[in-house]
Amino acid sequence: MKFISVIVPVYNLEQYIVDTIQSVLAQTYQHFELILIDDGSTDRTAEICEQFQEPKLKLILQENNGANAARNAGLRVAQGDYIAFLDGDDLWLPEKLEKHIQHLEQSPEVGISYSQSAFIDEAGEPMGLYQMPKLTDITIRDVLCRNPISNGSCAVLRKEVFESIKFQDDLYGTQQYFYWDERLQGSQDLDCWFRIALQTEWKMEGIPKILTLYRVNSAGLSAKLLKKQESWEQVIEKTREYAPDEVAQWENPARAYHLRYLARRAVTLRDGITALKLAWTAIATHPQMVLEEPKRTGVTLAAATVLSVLPKPIYQQLEDLGMKLAGRFQKLQVFPYKI
Repeated sequence: MKFISVIVPVYNLEQYIVDTIQSVLAQTYQHFELILIDDGSTDRTAEICEQFQEPKLKLILQENNGANAARNAGLRVAQGDYIAFLDGDDLWLPEKLEKHIQHLEQSPEVGISYSQSAFIDEAGEPMGLYQMPKLTDITIRDVLCRNPISNGSCAVLRKEVFESIKFQDDLYGTQQYFYWDERLQGSQDLDCWFRIALQTEWKMEGIPKILTLYRVNSAGLSAKLLKKQESWEQVIEKTREYAPDEVAQWENPARAYHLRYLARRAVTLRDGITALKLAWTAIATHPQMVLEEPKRTGVTLAAATVLSVLPKPIYQQLEDLGMKLAGRFQKLQVFPYKI
């Protein structure tokens, strides 16, 4: 049986970490190790993790250096043939690991297997909305423009994939291997997927099943949107150094789609003015997106416009109705697990 290393970076997640750990321990596929890396939490997160009397669980304590430093620390000690990442406030459904192992064993050319995801709120309740990324025939354009992997809790990778992109650095005074680039100020997950897509022959492919529960955390969404764009630009500049032709071809569409994503996040934060500015900037950057994805682009622009002019209580009613309709439409496309 293939052995899996499940790596969970945690920082001040005392209200969520028990449910996250239990969702891993409840997997139907049990041949795994669970590596928790506490990234300098100041609450009871580490204490709670230590209370689990579970031989599969390993707890690593480190100073606060960020989630990607925690992921690197986990990878350096991982013993698995496969690597799975789970954010400390997200959850897996019981068949998560089993389905990905089946997928990877049946598809030797696939290096990254990912899934569809369902959104849950801060209380863990289903929101009736889903992430349904493109699952097959993933191209360089898909990776640069749309990030089909969607979130950091839905991918399972072969260990060889990370071995093919690792690099040495002396970031902390001594030479050691890195997999996620800790020198970047953000968007390290995109940088990792970009390097895999552009520097290796491994394919990315998804499973048409809801296997990950992705928590919409208002605290996490409150980060400044401009910083997110700055970090994305930093990743593009890095990518340009080793893949100039691909960046030259797809830079504007990729930037436009990222700006549209930020516009949607601004809508979530109820910042209509910023959302409207980002939406129009996205369209101006790559006008073809209106034809390429008219529905998503139009809905984003409409939501930003309505939010910027209507009183928030009225907008909230319209948004609730829109989410219900969107959820019903998505249910026609996927068969979600009962959650």
